[in-house]
Amino acid sequence: MTFTSNDHAFVICAYKENPHIEETIHSLKNQTVKSNIYLSTSTPNDYLKKICEKYEIQMLINPYPKNAGTDWNYGYDNVPEKLVTIAHQDDLYEPTFLEETLKCIKDESDFIICFTDYNELKLGKIEKSNFLLKIKRIMNWPLSKKCMQKNKFIRRRSLSIGCAICCPTVTFNKKKAGSSVFDTVYINSCDYKAWCDLAELDGKFIYINKPLLIHRIYSESATSKNLGNNIRQKEDLEIFSRYWPKSIARFINKVYALSEKSNKI
Repeated sequence: MTFTSNDHAFVICAYKENPHIEETIHSLKNQTVKSNIYLSTSTPNDYLKKICEKYEIQMLINPYPKNAGTDWNYGYDNVPEKLVTIAHQDDLYEPTFLEETLKCIKDESDFIICFTDYNELKLGKIEKSNFLLKIKRIMNWPLSKKCMQKNKFIRRRSLSIGCAICCPTVTFNKKKAGSSVFDTVYINSCDYKAWCDLAELDGKFIYINKPLLIHRIYSESATSKNLGNNIRQKEDLEIFSRYWPKSIARFINKVYALSEKSNKI
């Protein structure tokens, strides 16, 4: 099997009236390789309706809203394409994101997820490197090597010390990953939990060590709000406890929480 752009869809998960969503759409429309674009929301409104009409994007409305995991699952499950990238409403995709992704996965019918490196956008400035980005790149590096992409031990070890996979960079192979991949209990770490569950499947985790997305960090983002409420720490501790005894899990969680400071604006 060879994957092409016809097999792929970007699904923008939109919430209320986000001021950055048009920039996200522009970055998807400007891809060097074109694919289908959808917008999925559980908060339909005139603002989103007008944007969809302006850019000729089909809107999917989740009738059973609960949290981010539920919203992402709805968009993921309700498009017909075999490959899906869940685009967050405030991030920017480099023009070659899809081209580079397809280049890596076109003949890889057994891949589960393919994800890329990324840069950060803070207070209007792009950060190409910081302490947290360096650590995540080290954690992900083994999965850029073909000989390690099927190795469950490698991906378990990486996930056991934190989540280095940036959700909006991930392209899913729906046939391998299955339906409703995101956890619907966790508020913040539903994606981290998903990577841990998918890591147990047979198939490849493919990492492209090129920064092909710009991840926006700002005070109104869901991640920043959840950090302020310590929601992320509580959920991450549960995940760490999946891999380690409680005492070690608590220690790792405290160290890992220090990295969260870079996500606070």
